[in-house]
Amino acid sequence: MKVLIIGGGACGASAAARLRRLDDSAQITILEKTQEISIANCGLPYYCSDVIDSEEKMHVSSVQKFKNLLNVDIKMGSEVTNIDRKLKTVTINGTDTIPYDKLVLAPGASPFIPQIEGINNPKVFTVRMLQDAEKIKARIKNTGIKNAVVIGGGFIGIEMAENFAQIEGIKTTLIEQASHILPPVDKETAALAQNEIRKHKVELVLSDGVKQLTNDEIILNSGRKIPYDIAILSIGVKPETTLAKSCGLEIGKTGGIKVNEYMQTSDPDIYAGGDSVEVQDFVTNDSVLIPLAGPANRQGRIIADNIAGYKSVYKKTIGSAVVKVFDLTIACAGNSEEMLIKKNIPYWKTFTYGFSHANYYPGATRTMYKLLFNNEGDILGIQAAGYEGVEKRVDVIAVSMRNGLKVWDLIDSELCYAPPYSSAKDPVNILGMHADNILKGFVKPAYFEDIKDSILIDIRSQAEFENETIDGAINIFTPELRTKYTELPKDKKIVLFCNTGFQSYVASRILIQRGFNNVYSLTGGITLYKELVKNEKALHSQTANV
Repeated sequence: MKVLIIGGGACGASAAARLRRLDDSAQITILEKTQEISIANCGLPYYCSDVIDSEEKMHVSSVQKFKNLLNVDIKMGSEVTNIDRKLKTVTINGTDTIPYDKLVLAPGASPFIPQIEGINNPKVFTVRMLQDAEKIKARIKNTGIKNAVVIGGGFIGIEMAENFAQIEGIKTTLIEQASHILPPVDKETAALAQNEIRKHKVELVLSDGVKQLTNDEIILNSGRKIPYDIAILSIGVKPETTLAKSCGLEIGKTGGIKVNEYMQTSDPDIYAGGDSVEVQDFVTNDSVLIPLAGPANRQGRIIADNIAGYKSVYKKTIGSAVVKVFDLTIACAGNSEEMLIKKNIPYWKTFTYGFSHANYYPGATRTMYKLLFNNEGDILGIQAAGYEGVEKRVDVIAVSMRNGLKVWDLIDSELCYAPPYSSAKDPVNILGMHADNILKGFVKPAYFEDIKDSILIDIRSQAEFENETIDGAINIFTPELRTKYTELPKDKKIVLFCNTGFQSYVASRILIQRGFNNVYSLTGGITLYKELVKNEKALHSQTANV
């Protein structure tokens, strides 16, 4: 059996390696149009700043390893220019023709380049290939840059901004056209990341896009001009579908190659995977593009299984992701609130804070969690921002989602516990408990947007209240509510708050059991409130300076 694989990235390389393990007699050839194969693309921002200090470390595998260990032939610099499905052949570089029995399309994606005047300036770079990183490193080394601008606040953009900021002498600016960075998460989670970015002296420009690039300045839609010596374009990628379209394969409504659960295209002898394909979203079942390394690797394995005759299916995409934002970690899985609203999907949400490990053990830090779920208890999404153990808890919830567990099943999750690592009630358990309480009506959640038109009651001690509170709040300590509840109106919305939301939940139970039906607990408490206010002040400052 002759198997041709177009593309030597995560999906293509995984397909080749898995297929060889399943079928040692197959004739496997990888056709890679560049001179790079099996590169750790996700590490490129860290290679640009020498956090990863050698090119060798960027190579996940090598041509020699594929040939010697796996007996896979790799043809570098071989661009496939035509696929003849009828004859089952591909043409390389416009001349050589190679036959196939099974064909795998894994061409990946290409950086999205907008039609902006000056976008082709030699000082503007993308970060997709190792050669891109080498060019960026050379410019940093040879030109003594002082002003670096990153256009786009997605994962790669954030990582590039962080790595520029850590190079002495470089002033870094991050520009994002949307109202917040990190599109997979919501504004509250993004606010914590934005505060962290500003803390590390990166200038953050939101809700403003690039209109034009001159040789020395980037001109924004607002008219603001930002000097630059180097600019990184990181506003997303588009699936590479040129070959698929040219040979008549079906393209999905998202623009990616359409495949079935076996990763087969509309031609049963042609498979496709990685950043070039359209997949199903786990929560909504909608067609989506999810250009992530994890799914690409799994899809390559599934393709190999099916070519070898072992039925294997791709079980939709949850979109689990994590990004380092200086000292902060942001992780997420499933859908965001913004996406659920866009899809008109009913949901509940809650915010909690959990310690990274037992708070009496030294070094504990707090993590903010946002959980999205529905009336049936289905977990729709999770987001977290913190400093330790963040991705661990998001991973647990992502696995719970994958296996169809409900929010109340999180309560019963038996997770590892010892004081240096967690608490007897892990933050995952607490999230389940809080969601369960909401669904059972034991507590009514309130959010930042509910504060304005409500009676605010700070239910912490007088000393805590006098130290800091929310403007307009009155102070009634929780134990005093049992006697002072008669002073409160039952016909107006009352929002109780404390540091993170637990004590206000306890206080709300006191009032609810005394006939108050319009009393709410501020999820995330004043801790989250302060982060959101801090972010809003920075946004107002940006607007005032335009």
